Amino acid sequence: MAVPVIRLTAIEKVYPGVKSLDRVDFTVMPGEIHALLGENGAGKSTLTAVIGGAVTPNAGTIEYLGRPVAWRSPKEAQAAGIHVIHQELALFPELTVAENILLTEQPRGLFGLISPRARLRVAEEALNGLGVSIDASARVGDLTLADQQMVEIAKALVGQPRLLVFDEPTAVIAGREVDLLFENMRKMRGLGIGIVYISHRLDEIFEVADKVTILKDGRLVATQPIEDLTRDSMINMMVGRRLEQIYPPRPSEPSKGRVVLSVDRLKLGHRVKDVSLEVRAGEVVAIAGMVGSGRTEVAEAVFGERPVEGGAISIEGEPMSRCSPRESIRRGIGFLTEDRKDKGLFLGLSIASNIVAPALGEVTNNGLLNKAKELEIAQKQVSDFSIAAPSPLTRVGALSGGNQQKVLISRWARIADRALILDEPTRGVDVGAKVEIYRMIRALADRGIAVLMISSELAEVVGLADRVVVMAQGRVSGELAGADVNEESVMRLAVIAEQRGDAEARE
Repeated sequence: MAVPVIRLTAIEKVYPGVKSLDRVDFTVMPGEIHALLGENGAGKSTLTAVIGGAVTPNAGTIEYLGRPVAWRSPKEAQAAGIHVIHQELALFPELTVAENILLTEQPRGLFGLISPRARLRVAEEALNGLGVSIDASARVGDLTLADQQMVEIAKALVGQPRLLVFDEPTAVIAGREVDLLFENMRKMRGLGIGIVYISHRLDEIFEVADKVTILKDGRLVATQPIEDLTRDSMINMMVGRRLEQIYPPRPSEPSKGRVVLSVDRLKLGHRVKDVSLEVRAGEVVAIAGMVGSGRTEVAEAVFGERPVEGGAISIEGEPMSRCSPRESIRRGIGFLTEDRKDKGLFLGLSIASNIVAPALGEVTNNGLLNKAKELEIAQKQVSDFSIAAPSPLTRVGALSGGNQQKVLISRWARIADRALILDEPTRGVDVGAKVEIYRMIRALADRGIAVLMISSELAEVVGLADRVVVMAQGRVSGELAGADVNEESVMRLAVIAEQRGDAEARE
């Protein structure tokens, strides 16, 4: 019988006032992709920190390749062949790709001097092995996030790993980039490398994992082969709710409210060629489609972040003659961006400062900030949107992903009295936080807000939207409502139109 790559037995980790891990068992076999699931606070991060040598457990044992170990540092675990690839990549943006990949494995030449030529060659071999075309002499800071992630993986593979830990790797990539990541994970599995895979996206778990371990409140709930599980059973074990309890009930009748947002034959660049849609008061309309179909570009154009080349955007029948974020905010439109850390939040500022940011006029007198008024507004939003934080003065960067997202939603819900645009509203948050966000979205619609939502998760689109506008190749390929809103119908409109567009492009 094969020896486990790593076996953790009865692991405990206690912090002041909380037991983060309570007698947790966890085993990864060679050539196994083992998914680790649980809500934020379930103990996943602590367990992976124990595996990677960043945290020393208070009790329990660790066996690595059949031998007892007690890591004294992440460097020691890494030297033994354990590499943790964090969601926040550990790369040096000013260095080249090759310099990052071989940071601790510099090839030497004559007289023991570092050989830049050998370094470039080894880095290129590692990247080619992953099937990616990245210039090894390029500066890492100039790469896309997807390419940076491949550099991080190449860096790990140069060290001849026996165990790789992927922490939310698809939070910064999508579409074909995800397919490439999974293809490389399967290659590594074929080489006998053990893989721990952490993700909130359950569809990915079914696509790539062999086995699943679920944690809740620091305790082991279950470890089972993927074929013995369903989406419903996993959600139930993680949060104690059945699948049908995840999404709030929709209105039994379609909204007959006024048309709040109207987009007519919108065109911008090569990504959006002809898009028309409308959203009524009290309605949740989702834009679905493959990555690159133009969904986000439409949302950004409506909010005024992108210049419109053709077509028209109207709010309650009045054309938006000057499309800009300032004008959109003035007219009661909010926009939650898909990239909360780089484009949505001021991570170094407090919850209160983030909440009032789009409407500083409310909390300033003669150019001076009224801190008492800011705090009063923030306290109400923190309470209304169940933001878990010690205080409204807590720095946003210190919050979990789910609470950061709730801060953004609370910000825009204050000022969006007509329409709210949500681009990937649950990206990178756990199932429990998703349930809360779904209820918030439905509550906003029930208040008469017109909600336009973009999501890459089909289950989310089907579970939440009243109507679905499907896009492909920069155009609307179809619209679904009522009983016609299902995953198969959405995918058919997205994929068939995408394939048709590809065929036309080749002719």
